[in-house]
Amino acid sequence: MTADRPSNEADTQRHTPADLRVALVHYWLVSARGGEAVLEGIGRLFPAADLYAHVIDPSVPYGSLAKMRARTTFIAKLPAARRLYPAYLGLMPTALEALDLSSYDLVISSEAGPAKWVLPAPGAKHVCYCHSPMRYVWDQRFTYLDRIPAPIRPLAHLAGHSLRQSDFISASRVTQFVANSRFVANRIEQYYRRESEIIYPPVDVDDFVTGEPEDFYLCAGEVRHYKRIDLAIQACERLGRRLIIAGGGNARRLKAMAGRHVEFTGRLDTEAMRSLMRRCRALIFPGVEDFGIVPVEVMASGRPVIAYAYGGALDSVVPGVSGVLFGRQTVDGLVSAILEFENSETALAQEEIRKHARTFSRAEFEAKFSALIRRVANA
Repeated sequence: MTADRPSNEADTQRHTPADLRVALVHYWLVSARGGEAVLEGIGRLFPAADLYAHVIDPSVPYGSLAKMRARTTFIAKLPAARRLYPAYLGLMPTALEALDLSSYDLVISSEAGPAKWVLPAPGAKHVCYCHSPMRYVWDQRFTYLDRIPAPIRPLAHLAGHSLRQSDFISASRVTQFVANSRFVANRIEQYYRRESEIIYPPVDVDDFVTGEPEDFYLCAGEVRHYKRIDLAIQACERLGRRLIIAGGGNARRLKAMAGRHVEFTGRLDTEAMRSLMRRCRALIFPGVEDFGIVPVEVMASGRPVIAYAYGGALDSVVPGVSGVLFGRQTVDGLVSAILEFENSETALAQEEIRKHARTFSRAEFEAKFSALIRRVANA
């Protein structure tokens, strides 16, 4: 609430999310991925909110967000900002602090890149939905530094140090943190020394239907190095199992190691991807993600998941109910998990898997997030 409003208990207890003047702050809107899906879900709850981001590509579909009044930080005015925005990372704390949010009762930041550094008005509440503390300045900083030309790495180290300080300070301005998984909640506590409430991302589970499983395993989603699709390729080649890899991205290195049991489809439309999900024997998920929406979508299709026992998969994959977990992120570890799955495959019932997937539904997300906002607004 803004400072000039009455603050007696009778007044505050009347406030609901619909009463509040809300600003949504996202890092950058240049693609429609997991973070944007969560932001769109929040946008459905606050259709009158104003939207802020460093850069916005209007050609990307954003659902409920497309009707909002959208504003950008001064980063958008810099040369080739939609393409080169990562180069302006060091300016983003200043860009966020320069936003005038004095007229808002509630600020909801969507954080995986810089978003929560904003300065709400005195008395306003700030809820941060954290998809991940910024990987490139915290736990994965050396991975990102390796991609930078060696002569400028010392400068990147200095910039990273400054950004970590700013990021830690910005966390103290947040009224309430929300994490998308236990994995992220632990990192929020480690890096920011803050507790958080876990609210899983919204998944449209009722849009998925079951089918008859066929004799192939599936890896689905954008091809990225951290997803460790290489382990799935090597394990399936060793076992002689058919593997379909469905998703966009640069797969040149993976195609070079693949044999006759592996098929690459490239990027697919929604129905083609859902068809693979309901027909696969199981999804293989050997990487580490903060949450991971694809495993839930596969489970909503009635199919189980074979996942590395780390990260967000620990929240969604329940051994003996919705799939199998393996503890060593190696080819041998995955081979053992596939064989374990095949030995108990018939015990994993489609309806039980779908029932578990419904705990991650959009309705669950909306109910829990709305309740949290009411609690924070009336505190």
